[in-house]
Amino acid sequence: MAKLVSPKISMETIDGRTVRVARWESGTTDRRPLLFFNGIGANLELVAPLAEKMPERDFITFDMPGVGGSPEPGLPYRPWMMARAADVLLDQFGYGEVDVMGISWGGGLAQQFALQFGARVNRLILVATTAGMLMVPGKLSALTKMVDPRRYLDPDYMLKNFKTLYGGVDSGADAHAERITPPTKMGYFYQLVAMMGWTSAPWLPLLRAETLVMMGDDDRIVPLVNGKFLNSLIPNSRLEVIKGGGHLFLMAEADLCVRLINEFLDEVSGARREAA
Repeated sequence: MAKLVSPKISMETIDGRTVRVARWESGTTDRRPLLFFNGIGANLELVAPLAEKMPERDFITFDMPGVGGSPEPGLPYRPWMMARAADVLLDQFGYGEVDVMGISWGGGLAQQFALQFGARVNRLILVATTAGMLMVPGKLSALTKMVDPRRYLDPDYMLKNFKTLYGGVDSGADAHAERITPPTKMGYFYQLVAMMGWTSAPWLPLLRAETLVMMGDDDRIVPLVNGKFLNSLIPNSRLEVIKGGGHLFLMAEADLCVRLINEFLDEVSGARREAA
């Protein structure tokens, strides 16, 4: 069993915005680092269990402004700005080419990063996410609870409404609720505003990175059809459907997801197979 490694935490300021960064270091250069973009309002502690299950590669993520341990920004921001912040962070820590992964809101930012800084992206993983404003919305019962701040402030409310909100199985719900740090009101608002009017759809056919789209078939927030749409637009992509998976299947079905992710990241690329 791999020894758990605590992340290195630092505060980094880029273009006037300070973010809290976490790096789980593998101590090896055998595999590319994995840059991870989290969901809306989600602090980095929520993804810690995933990082700990992937000790064979460096794992880097950060709290968005006003989320987790990152202070509020003075001004709103757009996706291209936070993609640039991630690019600067990678340079600061000495990383070159990386694999990129994003979940939900962070899946949009992962697409932005791959489109904006494609030269340093090896492979891309999009989890429970959409192409932005062209998304097919989820169930109204889930969306109304999603905007309710009690899902961050009241663990009992989160647990009571977990299945309605996220769908799928509720394994790990207790631990998930315990790891939540509520975002500030402005932090959450700025994340919402950042994606208003944004879509990746016109540019997705230009993506060069081999892409894995992972979706749950019981996602109440981001229905499966959104993943099918991404898969149809991204040239070198595949769709993996998690049976019975809700919006947080990445955590609820962590062992299965980690296996699928590692298989995708470690396999020989199509280009290399053709050249061999």
